[in-house]
Amino acid sequence: MVERDPQAPTTLSRRAAIAAVAAAPLSTQLCPDVAAGDEVAQLVQRAAAKNAAFMRGDMDRWLSHVHIAADFTLMQPFGGAASQGFDASPERLAELSRFFKNGETALDVVQTHASDTLVVLVMVERQHGEVGGLPDQNWSLRVTEVYRKNGSEWQLVHRHADPLLHRISLQQAAALARGGREND
Repeated sequence: MVERDPQAPTTLSRRAAIAAVAAAPLSTQLCPDVAAGDEVAQLVQRAAAKNAAFMRGDMDRWLSHVHIAADFTLMQPFGGAASQGFDASPERLAELSRFFKNGETALDVVQTHASDTLVVLVMVERQHGEVGGLPDQNWSLRVTEVYRKNGSEWQLVHRHADPLLHRISLQQAAALARGGREND
């Protein structure tokens, strides 16, 4: 079971999140006449399904729920430079499958923004699992995903994820900015 952070907004079930996104007004500054609620709800549902598969290490199912654009960028929760593109080779998928195991997820949708060609999902992925050989632990992330419409298909063009769900001090943020070194 995924533990709920008592400081976080109320956690919604996947069904409630999808219903809320479908019923909520979308950002209309971009394109006021877009009726994208159903498409946004479908993207949220796909995001929840792909996250669940990923944390279980089921990369074939994960890949069936996400269409990754050729110009995809990823800002990983482990830091470092943004990566470009995605290697979906069987070898890379097998490597990812070994790295992530036995996880469970719940998705909190914080905000959505949509136009006729772009959708931004701002989410908290509340999850736990075995990652990189470590014992089961909380791996919840703050996530922003950007989808771009290509024909009739929504492609993931950007994902930014970080583990900073809990506030940190200025000193901790400064240490992270210095690369984790305490006294530089």
